[in-house]
Amino acid sequence: MARATKARQPARQQGQPGLIVSHYGVAVLVRFDADGREEPVKVKRNSDHVVGDRVLVAGERVSSLERRNALRRRDPFGKVRTLAANLDVLGIVVAVRPETPPGLIEKAVVAARAAHMEPALIVNKCDLPGSEALVARLQADFPGIACICQVSAHRGDGVAELQQLLAERGRGAFVGVSGSGKSSLMNTLCPGIALETGELNEDDHGCHTTSVSTLIALPSGGELVDTPGFRDFSPVDVSSEEIALWYPGLMTILERQPCRFRNCRHRQEPGCAVKLAVESGDLAVQRYDLYLQTLTELEQVESAAVTRRKGLPPR
Repeated sequence: MARATKARQPARQQGQPGLIVSHYGVAVLVRFDADGREEPVKVKRNSDHVVGDRVLVAGERVSSLERRNALRRRDPFGKVRTLAANLDVLGIVVAVRPETPPGLIEKAVVAARAAHMEPALIVNKCDLPGSEALVARLQADFPGIACICQVSAHRGDGVAELQQLLAERGRGAFVGVSGSGKSSLMNTLCPGIALETGELNEDDHGCHTTSVSTLIALPSGGELVDTPGFRDFSPVDVSSEEIALWYPGLMTILERQPCRFRNCRHRQEPGCAVKLAVESGDLAVQRYDLYLQTLTELEQVESAAVTRRKGLPPR
């Protein structure tokens, strides 16, 4: 065993290409291209390495190669979290229980589109009462999303369709609130991995059972990144000026009829196609209000960033 380890060291010193398949905070598990073996490599706790990164490993040095895209979110404390890299599809997992907070799906769709990933809605626990009404509402609210899968990790309903979607797209990730059943879906799609699952508490909130991000190769084809659950999803890689171009509902309106002004924020500007759509009923008031909330959040983040750069006291 010692002789084999020594034989590998020269190649490691030159830099071996590989893929990060797990992240443990102070170490990453790298799958090397040359022979498919997987080895842990130490990294700094606050390093920017994430699951899905292509890397070069030389000794104990891990260097990330250029990313095709990255899935990032801003947590409730304002810190940017990179969840995974080089993704093809983002599966937004929802269920009747626990209820998905208003605006989370829209924000996740924006994040996916801005990063050139395909958003897909996955309605889990479709065996529960109320699921048919949820699917109908999602189909009405998100007509621009081509794929809405109905799945039951418990009974196995719709699993074959979901497997086909992931096999055709390539690499995906599931996002959604804790308790929506992401880990249960992973266990169903890839028997044998035995990810920990949890029950809902008395408030219908899920317990965080996923703490380590992992890339899993699916037997039916494709790959999935398991990510921790969360209660909010604030997109990062989109500005307040361009968010409407990706926002569900608004995107369709602006493609059909652009506003008079290119930098329109869709509040009170004259000749605003979005405001006209709200007045005519083509855009739901609730969807418009959710857009304004997200727009205000992004403007506040951008204003705070400008203040920090100028060294001014926070407002």
